[in-house]
Amino acid sequence: MQTSRETLKQIEQAAVRSWPALQTADVGGWLWRYASGGSQRANSVSTLTFAEGDVDTAILEAERRYRSKAAACRFTITEVSEPADLDARLAAMGYARGHDHATMTKPVAGGGPSPDGVEVSSEPAQGWLAVYLAGLGPDRKEVAPAILAGLPRHRAYFSYRRGGTVVASGLSVADGGLASVQCMATLASARRQGCAQAVLGAIEAWAAAQGCTRLYLQAEAANTAAMALYEGFGFHLAGRYHLRTKP
Repeated sequence: MQTSRETLKQIEQAAVRSWPALQTADVGGWLWRYASGGSQRANSVSTLTFAEGDVDTAILEAERRYRSKAAACRFTITEVSEPADLDARLAAMGYARGHDHATMTKPVAGGGPSPDGVEVSSEPAQGWLAVYLAGLGPDRKEVAPAILAGLPRHRAYFSYRRGGTVVASGLSVADGGLASVQCMATLASARRQGCAQAVLGAIEAWAAAQGCTRLYLQAEAANTAAMALYEGFGFHLAGRYHLRTKP
């Protein structure tokens, strides 16, 4: 199933809004993002829109801003980035290419009930944050709570419980007809037992109730276990993206 460039652009724009950086600035129409470490998405330039102007000047401005934070300069390069030759420009300037990530999507199947055992709440349930943070590195653990605090209001947290204990987590942000799948995590002791599928089912049921028609997510393309999970749930590849980084 092929996704149009227009739809992919809408998904990529929604993904930017669904995981907001702590600081942002307009750089030639791009969105410069900074979150003092942690998530690379929240510490890179979103390049989905570029206003008329000199591209090299905009790149230098992004570099200046990251340099003032003593941070590496990163650009997120998608299949709908502007201008179209940005990836080649950055490569010529010595920016290293990061690993491929997949943007995936599926139509929302409406009308189904939310799976048993999954709690849905507008704020993280007790135990949710511990499950989500368990799989993150130290820098991401430090910054993630602040990013979560700034999420859009139209969101829901999903906690799968066993014996009263949260063993799997998920998050969704509704944005028009789109709903994200984020913060998917399962405790090691509960993996391969259907927990993540239950969370995905609850997210889809919630998205349908919000009037959303399409789910989307982003994942490392090399994470074969995650990719198999999402493909098995009905997601298909909509596009790929990677980062370009200069220390």
